Amino acid sequence: MTTLGRCLYILSVAVVGAVMLSACGDCRVYSRFVAAPVDGMEKNDTAVFDVPPVPASDRYRQEIGLRITAAYPFTNLCLQVEQTVEPGRRVRVDTLDCRLYDADGNVLGRGISMFQYSFILADVNLQKGDSLHVCVRHVMKREILPGIADIGFSMEAR
Repeated sequence: MTTLGRCLYILSVAVVGAVMLSACGDCRVYSRFVAAPVDGMEKNDTAVFDVPPVPASDRYRQEIGLRITAAYPFTNLCLQVEQTVEPGRRVRVDTLDCRLYDADGNVLGRGISMFQYSFILADVNLQKGDSLHVCVRHVMKREILPGIADIGFSMEAR
């Protein structure tokens, strides 16, 4: 193979790879964070997310995002995620156990003074035009949890 042929081959492989990586573009249909109360998240504090009607019938991957500071007192966080699909008012409730530190006390998230985490929820099948109402609250024994900065929810087509 000549040098020109080799260069064209490498270039074509690179172009095909780039097209494949960007084929989906941004499949994300929703992504939002809400701030938690500065003085600590109480059991009755709820992060609410209203996903507008989806553009296509598909299976959607869901994630809960979390940002905490060093003031958070535990190694994990239990969250209750309640989802209501409209129309039809189909309700699904999940409990998500979020591990924030490993057994040696090392942070499992990304960051320096604030740590960011992402936790996968079960996929959801939605029909074109369905919308989703999502409520996230903590279900820890302690009434008020300091150190939770933000809670997020994102969804993307699979």
